[in-house]
Amino acid sequence: MDAMLVAYGVDWLNLLVRWLHLIAGIAWIGASFYFVWLDNSIRPPKPGSDLAKKGVSGELWAVHGGGFYNPQKYLVAPAELPDDLHWFKWEAYATWLSGFAMLFIVYYFNASAMMINKDVADLNNWQAIGVGLGTLVIGWTVYDLLCRSPLGKRDGLLGIIMYLFIVAAAYVLTHLLSGRAAYIHVGAMIGTMMVGNVLMVIIPGQRKLVEAMRVGKSPDPIYGKKAKQRSVHNNYFTLPVLFIMISNHYGMTYSHPYNWLILAAIIAAGALIRHFFNLRHAGRVSIGYPIAGVALLLAVAIAIAPSPIKPVAPVAKLDSPLGAAGTTAAAPVADMAHIQEIIGQRCATCHSAQPTQPGFATAPAGVMLQTPDLIRQHADKIYQQAVQLKAMPLANMTHITDDERALIGAWYTAGAK
Repeated sequence: MDAMLVAYGVDWLNLLVRWLHLIAGIAWIGASFYFVWLDNSIRPPKPGSDLAKKGVSGELWAVHGGGFYNPQKYLVAPAELPDDLHWFKWEAYATWLSGFAMLFIVYYFNASAMMINKDVADLNNWQAIGVGLGTLVIGWTVYDLLCRSPLGKRDGLLGIIMYLFIVAAAYVLTHLLSGRAAYIHVGAMIGTMMVGNVLMVIIPGQRKLVEAMRVGKSPDPIYGKKAKQRSVHNNYFTLPVLFIMISNHYGMTYSHPYNWLILAAIIAAGALIRHFFNLRHAGRVSIGYPIAGVALLLAVAIAIAPSPIKPVAPVAKLDSPLGAAGTTAAAPVADMAHIQEIIGQRCATCHSAQPTQPGFATAPAGVMLQTPDLIRQHADKIYQQAVQLKAMPLANMTHITDDERALIGAWYTAGAK
């Protein structure tokens, strides 16, 4: 009972922190989309106009919520520091902090179930957690050093190299952790780069601009340029990170043998689609980018489409004796009692009204499989997750065999009766 109450409390903590993470992420990504759109949409004032004399590099007019707005951007800074200056930082900090908390609640608290797959790498809990945390540190360090190097002055080449680095990280992680944990840590690594940009570059640069104005000095425009570069990087990271945030619901991606390559293609598609919108806001319509992005997604969907399960020979029940010749004694395929026995041993430890698997207080996704009627009700999900995708059981904690998966497939294709 104590263990169940702890797991139940963790479920509630997971719910509340996930809610906070979603809210903060919407605020941060929304601000990123808006300000990149604003930068790309403002138009320079007429030469010699009052705005040009004030140092305004661009402005636009917009209508929203029943009012007119006239945002203006200064080339470096206005002549005088305004009394009321708004900063955009807590959205980023709250998103990262809540996301980091979720790593502990969902993955590190139950690393044996959520991070480790013995078929991938024989790690213990602390080794898996160390891999996860090390990924965040190494990812930010490499990215920041590349940005500060001479390569940082060549945005296109820097973008290609960073993409290859992220793909390499995905390859390594999918060969050390479970596919689901590998994906989420690639996302956490990118998210750490994004918040590092805000904390270590953008906000410090803005503080230096403000401090120079306070002491009557002319602000150095280099800080604005560096902040702008990192802000644009964050904008391109957004769509890949958003996909990774929801990827844990789609085992067809992270459970595939080439999961790292699938993630690489989807990240590329997200960046291409984001690039289209950034160009469009600047007045350039390059339809080739979204076409390429959609084509990549379509290619992935076709490539990982599940194949029909081949018919299998009759398989005996788990407790059937071997025949004299050493072969398994034949028994009817699609026997419900046998299927229930497999599901009870391999799936219902989590998927039941009172799970016995440590770390689970309720059935994941509300799917319960402890009776024949419930098994038949969820036959489609069982077939998809256990047979087609082989995404369940998580990290194969209950050691389901290929023969058992094949038997479930035969039972399903025979009508799941």
